Amino acid sequence: ADPARRSLIARLAGDGGAPPLCLLSHLDVVPADPAEWPADKGPFSGAIDADGYVWGRGALDMKGMGAVELMTLIWLERLGVPLERDVILIAVADEEVHNTGMREVVAERWAELGCATLVNEGGIGLTGALFPDETAIVISTAEKGVLWLRLTTRAAGGHGSTPRDDHAPAVLLGALERLRAREPSVSIPPTMRELLARAGAAHGGLAGFVMRRPTLTDWFVEGRLLAQPATRAAITNTVTISGLSTGEHAPNVVPNEAHALLDCRLQPGVTDQMMIAELRALLGEDPRLVLEVLHYASATESPRDDPFFNALARHALASHPGATFGPALSVGFTDSKFARDQGTRAYGLVPFVVPLAELATMHAPHERVSVENLRRGLRTLLGAVLEVSAGAARQSP
Repeated sequence: ADPARRSLIARLAGDGGAPPLCLLSHLDVVPADPAEWPADKGPFSGAIDADGYVWGRGALDMKGMGAVELMTLIWLERLGVPLERDVILIAVADEEVHNTGMREVVAERWAELGCATLVNEGGIGLTGALFPDETAIVISTAEKGVLWLRLTTRAAGGHGSTPRDDHAPAVLLGALERLRAREPSVSIPPTMRELLARAGAAHGGLAGFVMRRPTLTDWFVEGRLLAQPATRAAITNTVTISGLSTGEHAPNVVPNEAHALLDCRLQPGVTDQMMIAELRALLGEDPRLVLEVLHYASATESPRDDPFFNALARHALASHPGATFGPALSVGFTDSKFARDQGTRAYGLVPFVVPLAELATMHAPHERVSVENLRRGLRTLLGAVLEVSAGAARQSP
């Protein structure tokens, strides 16, 4: 799509007995400020510390997964595995902002590739998400919709020495406070209910009893799930104020226009018009406030009765004994959206297990992944790919 930002496609050919399986990742990362990182473990260093962690921007999102997918293809070749389906590596440019890499691949190559099923980012193994010291591995089968909005205020400008409630920045801040006070309704998706039931069965006790019974789960939600930002996002339609601007001007000049960027993530079944109607009701009938749609993509979902989905689950659990497993609705937006729109079954699993504090380094300083996670991740993915792709002489890694 751009001379400086290329995508890569690599194929191991099978005998055509089954449709192709694709391993998808993206090559780009979000920006990083080296000043916020340790001097010897910078964001583009790839340094491996004494505790066995690889440091760098993209370790979790998603160069670590890209490396695991690449090594899966390499080991299939090294082992000389007879394949009944093509296994295709797709590493695309620009997922983080405009998805131009995946858009180009879909527009120009998807019919040729014929991806029936693929694995991408989306799910991961987490320790402490539901119960302390317990691990839950989630494979995303669905993604929330994304709605990006610009909220613009056109109102009075003036001199900074005389505060006025009708100044544009003040009007915008008042509108944003109404959005911040929003209490979203809770809707537990079927994938979350299944994950809770599985985790409850493994945990036991009163909490486990509650989590296995849908009529009692809502009571559980009010506490533990809403208290965690990650799980709260999975059971509500969210609105994040992601940017503010009044333009460049002197401190004593109040502009007559101000902007805010809103990042809304929508559960399956919720459309852009439904969300906009909710926000307009909160903002009130104020002609000074204008909502503009910058981008919208509806939620997508793939079925869970799929051999590759089941293989991923089995091999992830084999690599992490004692963990529980369940499907999940991903709160983020990935390139899987474009594949699902073409009829491809897409599943999200970065086959690592990390504590919540480590997950929080994604898109933040100190992003890192352990060498052990990379090793277990390779065993998980290679095992699952072998299970669904190897010919008559099936092999295990």
